[in-house]
Formats: sequence, C-alpha cells, structure tokens
Amino acid sequence: MVRIESRLDADIAAVWSALTDPDRLAHWYGEVDGELRPGGEYRARLHASGWQGKGRVKECEPPRRFLVVSRDPDEPHEDSTEVTLVEQRGLPLDLVWAYGAGLQIHVEDLAAHVAGQDRVDAEKRFDELEPSYKRLAAGLS
Repeated sequence: MVRIESRLDADIAAVWSALTDPDRLAHWYGEVDGELRPGGEYRARLHASGWQGKGRVKECEPPRRFLVVSRDPDEPHEDSTEVTLVEQRGLPLDLVWAYGAGLQIHVEDLAAHVAGQDRVDAEKRFDELEPSYKRLAAGLS
C-alpha cells in the first residue's frame, strides 16, 4: 500500500469537485468519461503517465471519501484507489496544537488496538507531543 498525504489551500467542496468533476479532472489528472457515481463505470487516460484503462466507482460518500477500482487492459487484476478528505473547522487558534496532539494520540490508539496492543499512556504521550505541536502551531499565526 502507498499512502500520500497533502494539505491543500482550498475548501473541501473545491477539492471534492476537482476530484469528481470530469471537466476539472481534465485540467490536472486526465480525460475521464463515464459515470462517476457508485456502481458507475468510466474510462480514463491520464496525463502524467499516459495510462489508459477502465474503472468503476465502488464507494462514494460526498464530500469526504470515494473508492475506485481500475484495471489496465493488459493486466488481469484490478487495483484500487481510495481518497479520503477530512477537515475539522472552528478550532481556536491558540489551542490548535492541543487538538493536533490529541488527534495523533487517537490515531496511535487506533493503530495499537488493531495490532492487539494497549493504548498509550495519554497523559505521558501528550506531554511528549506538546513541544512539537506548539512549534508547528506557532507557524500558523
């Protein structure tokens, strides 16, 4: 599995549209024809790689998540691409560091749970994360 994460200077509706509107996809991704809805099938030709093939929208939860499967015409197997958009709004700027540290602890606890391990000591982990998140938050002002 490959995971790529990025932050974009745009609201979630604009990003969702750029990912699902064929006219907008044509500007940055490639030519996509078909039905971009759950169960819908599409054909694509990508700008960057020249890849051409067919795909199907497997899941779609606007404006947060979609999952597509595609197949290269020369390959028997399908691959999948999942895009998840998450946005949390209204955080007080002076506490954004605390929210960040807290969310990281939640993600670490989820990972531990899946691995059959115990949760981290949240208070200790928060104290460890606080300086780094405060430095990051200082750059937001």
